[in-house]
This record gives sequence, C-alpha cells and structure tokens, in this order.
Amino acid sequence: MKNLVTILLFSVFMVQAQEVKTVPQISVSGEGKIKVTPDEAVITVAVENSGKEAIDVKKKNDEIVDKVLKLIKQRGISSVDYQTQRVNLYKNYDYNTKKYNYIANQTISIHLKDLSRYDKLMLDLVDSGMNSIQGVEFKSSKIKEYESQARKKAMLDANKKAEDYVSVLVGQKVGKALVISDNSFTNYPRPVYAEMKTMVMSDEGSVPQETLAIGEIEIISNVSVSFVLE
Repeated sequence: MKNLVTILLFSVFMVQAQEVKTVPQISVSGEGKIKVTPDEAVITVAVENSGKEAIDVKKKNDEIVDKVLKLIKQRGISSVDYQTQRVNLYKNYDYNTKKYNYIANQTISIHLKDLSRYDKLMLDLVDSGMNSIQGVEFKSSKIKEYESQARKKAMLDANKKAEDYVSVLVGQKVGKALVISDNSFTNYPRPVYAEMKTMVMSDEGSVPQETLAIGEIEIISNVSVSFVLE
C-alpha cells in the first residue's frame, strides 16, 4: 500500500511538472549617459604648524582656524556648508635633528555653491593662514535630476536593443519587463579641462587668470532587463 501511494504521488508530481511552461524571454543590458558641467565644489583645506611645545603649536593652529572660520562666515557661506574634518596634535621625532617636536593640524571642508567665487575664496584662505589645499571635488546641484534622466535613457536603450534582436524573429515581439537590475554610478573624475574663466587678475592687472579647470561630471546608468517574448 505504501509503495502504491508513493507511485501515485510521483505520478501527480510528474504531471504538474510537465504542465509548467517556460516563459520565452530575452535578456539585454542598457546604458544611459549624461555629461554635465559642475556648478559646485567641495574644497578641502588644512593648516599645519610645528614647534617644541604642544601648547604653543595648538595655540597657533587655533588662532588660524578661528580667522578662517570667521572669514568663511563673512563670505556668506552657510554654517551647514563647512565642517571640520580632522584635528590632530602629536609628538614627532625628527631623525635629522635627533629631537622631538609637536605637530598640530586641522582640516576643513567647504561646500562652495558658486564657482565664480572660487579664486577669491582660495586667496583669502591662504592669506588667513591655511597652508595646504588637499583637494577639490566638483559637484552638480541637480545631480538627482540628472541621475533620473540617465536611468530613463538606460531603459530606453535596453528596450531598443531587445526590439532590434526580436525584429528578425517571425511572429514574435517584445512584451512586458520581468526583471530589472540596476548598476548605476556617478563618476567624479579629475577635470578634463573645460576651462572656467575667473575674475582674478594676473600680475599685469588686465588679463583674467584661468585657474580652475572644472571639467564634466559623467553620470552613467547601467541596467539589465529581461523581457517576455510574445
């Protein structure tokens, strides 16, 4: 009796398995690419001082940072757009002089939302005592909007590819999408030298210097899509 039940269950399973139909489908990839000119920048600057006494080194650093923060406020930059990134004070051994000294440094990040103010701000920061420019990262204030555009272009590209493949198949067409996998990213490369003219004058006092190459931001959306074949 037990063997008969087992055979019956196996038979039912086989019948159900045969009734399951494989859905014809096509899988393709699509890419959407948007290139935009940045209109913002995140500037990272730092101040570093060294000396024999820790308290003197820290005091000198603090005085410069105080001047810099006041300068940033005077330039109308919102308090949410600048931030201390790193503060260090440590004892260091100089192998050349065979003596110990102290080093203090502090890093500040500034989100500049008007690139036309870049050169003037950088000169003011240096005048205030900042002695290191650690990096400039260009951004766009409309990045979310551009990312949305790139995603739509990627889906259109995938749909076009699927239609191209299926166009040579007799009696078939592209149906609804079954699976969509996203693999998008935004590339913030070093500038590709689309130069931006600024109003900082050269030594001759007449020709504006071009000191900022802002390049382009490349926003890329990659998708993998599986469509039903009808």
